Amino acid sequence: MSWLIVGTVPRADYGLTWGSYALRGNVLEMEGRVVNVARGTSALMATAAVATGVLGAEKPEALLAGDTGSGAGSREAYARMTAGLEGSAYDGVTFHYLMPDVVWHNKILWILEALPSRPLLVADAGFMYAAKMSGFAAHYDLFTPDAGEMAFLADEVAPHPFYTRGFLLQEEERIPELIPLAYAAENAARHLLIKGRTDYVVAEGAIIAAISDPDIPALEPIGGTGDTLTGLVTALLASGLSVPTACRVAALANRHVGSLASPTPAWGVADLLPFLPRALERALAEVS
Repeated sequence: MSWLIVGTVPRADYGLTWGSYALRGNVLEMEGRVVNVARGTSALMATAAVATGVLGAEKPEALLAGDTGSGAGSREAYARMTAGLEGSAYDGVTFHYLMPDVVWHNKILWILEALPSRPLLVADAGFMYAAKMSGFAAHYDLFTPDAGEMAFLADEVAPHPFYTRGFLLQEEERIPELIPLAYAAENAARHLLIKGRTDYVVAEGAIIAAISDPDIPALEPIGGTGDTLTGLVTALLASGLSVPTACRVAALANRHVGSLASPTPAWGVADLLPFLPRALERALAEVS
């Protein structure tokens, strides 16, 4: 299956690229430009590259822009998508760190839904915020929120997680209460993979799996492990697995990476990648 990852990196000098990419050690190479693997979209892309190699699936392409927070790079990416996605034949698209913009979001969603074969749609981070704010969250196949973002989805009026009412300060144990609120307000995708101390897999509002073992506290201070989870589920979907199965395998594999690596807080995402193939194989064996 052909897949596209869309996101940004926090570099003003990066510009915009669209096409295939390679992972060489701790560096992503794309159209002659290089990006170090760190948290964010680079972590997602690196994880997807390693995981599709294990799965024998086609490695995703990427549309990557540099954006240091001004939104300029995100707007370039949005504009490029409106031109490049029309007539495309991707089986799926994973949208990641982009400055939320409802107008651009809607243009892109309408283009994708008008294609002869509508791709699977996955959203995380900034693009997920735009999807919720647009009122079209239910058009997506998968959101991958963390606990705070889940509270945002459950708040029918909040325009951004920063403005989420009281829920944001609550314990993760409240997540099962937030799920029906998000679906009642039509602020959730068909499926959710909620990242946290317990990872929840949700289908049409019902929890179908809760994964809390192995519990690896050492992963908590390593920035980007939520991005690796989204990268894993992207690769698994690109290999042809159903959304619920891909979510379960991804959640288990992400945890097994920690148990195999025994990381310290000084580690980064790139240090975890060598442990990913074995972790993914173990998770696939457990779910099958």
